[in-house]
Amino acid sequence: MLLIPSIDLRGGRCVRLHQGDFGAETRYETSADALLERYAAEGASWLHIVDLDGARDGVLANRAIVLALAAKGAVRLQVGGGVRSRAVVEDLLQHGVARVVVGSAALEQAEEVRHWFRLFGPDRICLAFDVREADSATPQVQTRGWVQGSGVSLWDAVAQFESDGLRHVLCTDVARDGALGGPNLDLYAQALHRFPAIEWQASGGVRDSADLAALAQLDVSAAVSGKALLENRLSSAELRPYFPAA
Repeated sequence: MLLIPSIDLRGGRCVRLHQGDFGAETRYETSADALLERYAAEGASWLHIVDLDGARDGVLANRAIVLALAAKGAVRLQVGGGVRSRAVVEDLLQHGVARVVVGSAALEQAEEVRHWFRLFGPDRICLAFDVREADSATPQVQTRGWVQGSGVSLWDAVAQFESDGLRHVLCTDVARDGALGGPNLDLYAQALHRFPAIEWQASGGVRDSADLAALAQLDVSAAVSGKALLENRLSSAELRPYFPAA
C-alpha cells in the first residue's frame, strides 16, 4: 500500500477541515512548498493536492501554487478541487500534474467525464467520491465540497464508470475526515468486495501506524493522509514501509 500525503489549500494557505466543514478550519503556518520538500525527503512518491476553494466554488483558485509544485518534479501530483471542465483537466496535465481528481463533475456531468477517460486515459483521471453513510448504512455521495447530498450511493456512482475503464477511485468518509478517529475499514472492505478491479484510495481518519497497517491488510492501493502527517503523528520509521523512495 502506498501512502499519499495530502495538502489542502484554501486562500493560498495550508489548512485542514473537520468533517468537511468550511467553518471548522485549522490553519497551518507551513507552506505547501515546504510540505512538498518535507514529504519528498521522507520518501513520498505522490502528493494529493486539494483546492478547497475550487471544490466549493467550481473555480481552481489556487492554480498558481499547484503549478509551482508540479514544476518542481520532486514527486508526482494528483490534484482536485473545482475540476469541472475539459479545459481545466488539460491545463493541469499539460503543466506537469500526473493525475487529475474529478469529484462533483462525475455525477453532474457524467457523459463529459466519460469523454475525459477516452481523451486522457484511465491512469490520468481519478474519481473522488466523498461519502456520508445514511440511516441505511449505504454510503451516499456528497458534492460541491461536501456541502450537498447527491442522493446517489457510492456503489451506483462507481458502477456507471466501470465500462469506461475507471481504475482509480479516492473515497473519503466525510465524517472521519480531519477527525483523527480511525478510518472506516468496513466501508473500504465493502468497496474492495464490490469492485475488486478498482485501485481504491482510502481517505479520512488516519491517525497512526496501526491505521495504516489495517488499511494495508485490507489491500487498498493507497491511503491518503493529511492531518496525521501535518501534526507529526507518525515517525519516519513508521512511514518508511509506505513510502517507496524511503
